[in-house]
This record gives sequence, structure tokens and C-alpha cells, in this order.
Amino acid sequence: MLRVDCGKWSQTPDDLRRLAVGAEHPRTRERFLALYQIAQGYSATNWAERTDRHDDTVQHWVHSYNEHGPEALKYRRTGGRPPFRQRSSTPSANRSRAACPLPHARP
Repeated sequence: MLRVDCGKWSQTPDDLRRLAVGAEHPRTRERFLALYQIAQGYSATNWAERTDRHDDTVQHWVHSYNEHGPEALKYRRTGGRPPFRQRSSTPSANRSRAACPLPHARP
């Protein structure tokens, strides 16, 4: 049976719950909540089925935590499209962006 080694990092299951509730990103919350549930006796396989995750994914979270600690579960953006950036609140800044032609645009 897969176990969460909280003691290695001087944490308790309640610490995992607090990390889940207080995490900024939803993926980080999901990972810490999974570890909390597993530390409380829930099976990793059952948790994966309940949350529509692959069993290997949940097991990887446990192994990562056990080997590298809580920092290993924090979500880090690694690629893809950058997050949406809001436009400036000044109309002139928005107009200057809109007036810029696209490089190498074809008619």
C-alpha cells in the first residue's frame, strides 16, 4: 500500500489539508488534497477513480512528495500559451496596440 511520508518533512496530514486549502493554483490544491486523503487512509487508486485521474498520476504525486517534499507538488507553468494579459486601462495605450501592423502579414 502506498503511504504518504509526512513525518519526513515534519508535517502532519492536517498540514497537507492546510496546503490544499491555501494553495493559489487549482492543480496544487488538487495534489495536496489527494495526499491528505491518502494520508487519512484513502487508497490512491480509489482517489484517482473518484477524481477522474490516472492511477499513475496520483501515485506519482505521492512519490514526488515522499522524495522531494511539498515543493515538488506546487504547480509550475512549463510551457504552452502564456496567460491572458489584461490591456492597459488608458485608451491611448489600447489604440497604439491596435494600430500596430502585424509583421509579414499577407493581404
